[in-house]
Amino acid sequence: MAARQNYSRSRQQYRSRSAETYTGRQAYQYGNVATQPEYAPRRHESPAKPKKQVSNQVRRNRKQALIMNRTYVVFLAVAAVLALIVCVNYVKLQSSITSRSKHITAMQEELANLKEENTTRYNAVMDSVNLEEVREKAEGELGMVYASPEQIIEYEDPATDYVKQYEDIPEDGVLAQSDKNKK
Repeated sequence: MAARQNYSRSRQQYRSRSAETYTGRQAYQYGNVATQPEYAPRRHESPAKPKKQVSNQVRRNRKQALIMNRTYVVFLAVAAVLALIVCVNYVKLQSSITSRSKHITAMQEELANLKEENTTRYNAVMDSVNLEEVREKAEGELGMVYASPEQIIEYEDPATDYVKQYEDIPEDGVLAQSDKNKK
C-alpha cells in the first residue's frame, strides 16, 4: 500500500513539474491507459499579420468578376458540346482503325495460307510430271519433231511481250515500226 501512495505522489509531482516546464516533449505515462495531457502544448506561431483594407471599388470588381453572364454560359456550353463531339468522333475513329487492323491481319493470314497451299500443289504437280517421259511420248507416239533452223523466224514486237498471230509474219521479221524508224 505504501508503494501505491509513493507511486501516486510521484506521479502528481511529475505532472505538476512537466506542466510548468513543458518544452515540447511529451510526458511519460505510467500504466496502460493514455490520458489527455493536462496542459496545452506551446506552438511557435508567427505574429499575426494585419489584414489589408480593400477599397470598395476593388470589392465591386471582384464581385462582378465572379458573376457569369448569359453569353459566357452559352459559350462554355457550346465549347463543352464541341469537345464532347470531338471526343466521340475520336473514339469512333479508334474503333474503326482497330477493326480494320484486325480485318487486315485476318486477310494476311488467309493470304499466307493460300500461298503455302499453292506452293505445295505446284511442287506436287512438278514432281508428278517427268519431262523426259513427255518428250519421248511426243516424239515416239505422236510423231512430233524439233523445229529446224529454217522454220524459226525471229521478229521484234515493240508493243507487247507475246504475239497472237492473226496474219502472216513479214519477211523482214518486223511487225510494227514507229514513224522514227521508217526510212
